[in-house]
Amino acid sequence: MADATLATDKKRLRALALGRRAAMGEDARRLASRAAAANAVTALDHAVGPVAGRTVALFVPFRDEIDTLPLAELLRAAGAELALPVILGRDRPLIFRRWRADDSLVPAGAFRISEPPEIAPEVVPEAVLVPLAAFDRRGYRIGYGAGFYDRTLAGLRARGRVVALGFAFACQEVEAVPVAPHDEPVDMMVTETEAVLVAPSP
Repeated sequence: MADATLATDKKRLRALALGRRAAMGEDARRLASRAAAANAVTALDHAVGPVAGRTVALFVPFRDEIDTLPLAELLRAAGAELALPVILGRDRPLIFRRWRADDSLVPAGAFRISEPPEIAPEVVPEAVLVPLAAFDRRGYRIGYGAGFYDRTLAGLRARGRVVALGFAFACQEVEAVPVAPHDEPVDMMVTETEAVLVAPSP
């Protein structure tokens, strides 16, 4: 698929899925976020085993993204160590810093998304929850256009095993995401309705 056509198709599907997400309404998103959190704990237990002592990277929701706070509470109660992503630059992979419950997060970047303070230690997560605009059943996702998670997952996978879980609302599913060579699929998709072990095309 030509780059221009692929970009146009991704833009269309992104707008479609984000429109559905916005139409859910605040109450529905809150309830769905809690249901998805429970599904994510089950998915992580299946994918990496008991989470106690393991490092799991979440993300701070932006605008009407799925809320990760209910999941953070469940994971902390189960003994997991949590981390959050930090943007170092436009064309660089993310790093992850440890996120303790009493850390004061710092708004950063153009969108003022909260990050752990610079004094928080950098960690390498064993599982990464990945935000997205749209996804399909093969585990491919459409992000927000900057490619941060594609670069980050490629780097983490080159270093060793990491489990990537897409985390979103069920209404963000599309039939098929157009795929570019650099696109990194997730290993599982978790929504408020299910947790699915995906099977990317070769």
